[in-house]
Amino acid sequence: MSLTDPIADALTMIRNGSRARKESVEVKASKLLAEILDILKKQGFIKEYRFIDDKKQGSYKVYLKYHKGKVAAITGIKKLSLPGRRFYIAKEDIPKVYGGLGIAILSTSKGVMSDTDARNQNVGGELLCEVW
Repeated sequence: MSLTDPIADALTMIRNGSRARKESVEVKASKLLAEILDILKKQGFIKEYRFIDDKKQGSYKVYLKYHKGKVAAITGIKKLSLPGRRFYIAKEDIPKVYGGLGIAILSTSKGVMSDTDARNQNVGGELLCEVW
């Protein structure tokens, strides 16, 4: 597992877990990941997440969501900003993912937020990932 980009690793584990129809996946904890998981929960892409304390870094157990028991709520996740190539966008250039069916998650000067919140607050920032 890569140590240079733990957010990309966590998003990959969530994507692979939903494709394999797993009930839950366990990912390493970080403050940024907690904010991303909170947005995914509010937008209805995951059921729940819980912190598991292991006396070190800790981890999150992410409970995946499925529609009608079969179709995964997350069909794709794309990490856009990487450690070697940060991807910043202006407030006018915030993308609509799949015509509004998906979300983009941004790290702004006002915190981590979804694309619609960033448009409403009129801020741009680092485009972390897209989820659909």
